[in-house]
Amino acid sequence: MDFDVVVAGAGPVGLMLACELRLAGVSAVVVERLTEVDTTIKAGSINLPTAEALYRRGLLPALAETQREIFARFMRPGAGGPPGKPGPKVLGHFAGIMLHDDLLDTSDPDLAGHGPAANVSLVPQAELERLLGDRASALGVEVRRGVELTGFDQDDEGVTVHTDRGTIRAAWLAGCDGGRSTVRRLAGFDFPGTSPEITGHQALVEIEGAEDLGMGWHRTDTGVYVHGPMPGRILTVQFGGPPADRDAPITADELQAALRRVSGVDVTITAVHTATRFTDNARQATTYRLGRVLLAGDAAHVHSPFGGQGLNLGIGDAMNLGWKLAAAIRGWAPEGLLDSYTAERQPVGAWVLDWTRAQVALMRPEPRARAMRDIVTDLARTVAGTTYFAKKLSGVWQHYDLEGDHPLVGRTAPDLELADGTRLADLLHGGQALLLDLTGGDAEIGSHAERYGDRLRVVATTCPDRPDLTGLLVRPDGITVWASGDPDTPETLDKALTRWLGAPAEFSAA
Repeated sequence: MDFDVVVAGAGPVGLMLACELRLAGVSAVVVERLTEVDTTIKAGSINLPTAEALYRRGLLPALAETQREIFARFMRPGAGGPPGKPGPKVLGHFAGIMLHDDLLDTSDPDLAGHGPAANVSLVPQAELERLLGDRASALGVEVRRGVELTGFDQDDEGVTVHTDRGTIRAAWLAGCDGGRSTVRRLAGFDFPGTSPEITGHQALVEIEGAEDLGMGWHRTDTGVYVHGPMPGRILTVQFGGPPADRDAPITADELQAALRRVSGVDVTITAVHTATRFTDNARQATTYRLGRVLLAGDAAHVHSPFGGQGLNLGIGDAMNLGWKLAAAIRGWAPEGLLDSYTAERQPVGAWVLDWTRAQVALMRPEPRARAMRDIVTDLARTVAGTTYFAKKLSGVWQHYDLEGDHPLVGRTAPDLELADGTRLADLLHGGQALLLDLTGGDAEIGSHAERYGDRLRVVATTCPDRPDLTGLLVRPDGITVWASGDPDTPETLDKALTRWLGAPAEFSAA
């Protein structure tokens, strides 16, 4: 084999997956047809699970610096924001219904325990791609740009990947090559869903007459438009069907016509810096694995960008898949571990598709949609409603239905502040599972994990803020799979270790 895994696509999802694989000790090569980072305007922020994932790999300082630079660029005097002052915390929107932070119930337990990751969100997709590209390089991941995947053949032993620069032999192929994935199409994945009914544009432009456009989201009798928050940023939605040609170059005239039609304002677009079309095509693969071929990110699911879920959904896929695929390659994966990737991630993807479909329905310029939107707006303007939508948008609702009685099981691990001043996330930088003995070593929790070698990091400490917890077992992707308040080692810990980390090393065939 040339590599353990070929990753198709060097967007944030492909790079994140490759980094996770390399961190777990397997080799990966990334092939990407583009020669440079894609700077087309796309997602403008990350949600909390994405921030937590990167925090757990030591990347929070870089994310925070990116956010500071964005604030400085767009919130300086004359740039459209308050002089010398960062903008308010943005909760987001549902179908353009804005959510105000003064109605958020900050005492909701789901919003607690996320640590400093909760303070980072304003990280555009292109900047995240650059950050992950640097990390991939530091980890020794080979990224081959200007190389296009043209086909592949898989057999019982591996996959032969064909590119316009030659062939690569690997044990596995991961398709992270976007919504029109070549890997998905050639592998024969079923991709059912709902067909597109809208034409959307998003762009950064130079514009004359912008003072007559309202800032923020606006619904009209002909569609929806957004102006801001950064200077020159526009978004339009028209409900007359999908574009005739998604691949045609986007011109200033096309953007100008769309904005004039939807807004009713006689603006003139004089230059286009970056622009993209989008639709509400919503489809999902029926499985994320066929043989030795796997899908992640937009290759596995597509939907409209409303609510900013796409990038975050893909990063979640990469975090879930990386350590499981590495375990299969290294030979210690317990039965069913790799198949749990589809079982855990597919329901999250299905929710995102419905979340975006509902927003499109509420934005339609017709009486029934307006009536329903008025009801949803009333709900969103309550504390309970704002908190509900904010939890959904932020991703804190996400969890997996795993075996275990403790309320933390299946959920992202709380970012505990430990007795020595470190935090739980600091202990996950190496990409191993973590067994946290919060009795300070008085119990025998750690003795049950001594034989797992580099699969598991065992730390004995205390957490003054959580005396109710005596131990946690956290997967490499940050998901809690065992938790206890019992000072004695319960049998359930052994069961959880075997379920997620396989047999101890001295009994393993490896």
